[in-house]
Amino acid sequence: MTKEHAALEKRKIIDKFLMKLTKEDPQMYYASTYEVARSIHTMIKEHTNRLSVDDQALVRHMSVEEIQGLLGFHLK
Repeated sequence: MTKEHAALEKRKIIDKFLMKLTKEDPQMYYASTYEVARSIHTMIKEHTNRLSVDDQALVRHMSVEEIQGLLGFHLK
């Protein structure tokens, strides 16, 4: 898998967790990017076993800062 493809796949996974997070806690929409990233990081750690093996490998070692960076990156 290329770096670009891996980054896109990570972004898709983060987006799924972001949708779940904002559905469960609508106030997170107004939280800082770091706070949202930290919450997503926690969710990933708690729900890793629900992801496919490939997805687990992609997100297993993601840091809060990496998630924060992906949240700030906008695809055109």
